[in-house]
Amino acid sequence: MKVVLIRHAKVNFKWKSWYTSEQFDKACKEYDQAPITDSGYSAPEGVYSSYYISALPRTRETAQRIFGERDYIATELINEVPLSAGHNSGIKLPLLFWNVSGRLQWYFNNPRQQEGRLQTGKRAMQFVNKLKEKNEDCVVVTHGFFMHTLVAELKREGFVVDNKSLKYDNGQCVIARL
Repeated sequence: MKVVLIRHAKVNFKWKSWYTSEQFDKACKEYDQAPITDSGYSAPEGVYSSYYISALPRTRETAQRIFGERDYIATELINEVPLSAGHNSGIKLPLLFWNVSGRLQWYFNNPRQQEGRLQTGKRAMQFVNKLKEKNEDCVVVTHGFFMHTLVAELKREGFVVDNKSLKYDNGQCVIARL
């Protein structure tokens, strides 16, 4: 069984350098709905039985540009880990602050975030179990931050993972074999 993981294409969205908490939350929602930029991304040659995408539009757009029109299986199990402002502030703070504080809260399962690390792990586990049940070669177009949890879960379930990275670039492929 071969699973090709692909991070979605670059999103056509310009982040600002500074945000209030309300502005940051709004920007995160806008990013989730923004289209992707034109891409020259490709995937390893092969015959795949299924093509999975997240429920966020950027993964469908990426998959369509790489593989054309197909029956894609959309699932929220492989959505990006949602991010929101770590606290309420009317004062503008750097984008880096909002990103780091939100991800730290995610790591420590702080209820301020919509989802904590344990919930993300559970989603990844559910998805990997579905893949193992189907036992077929497939493509999964997902998101950069979530890919770390998904790759860890695949390894935990006995997959051998090639091309793992500390940071997944847009369009980057990771291959997992069982």
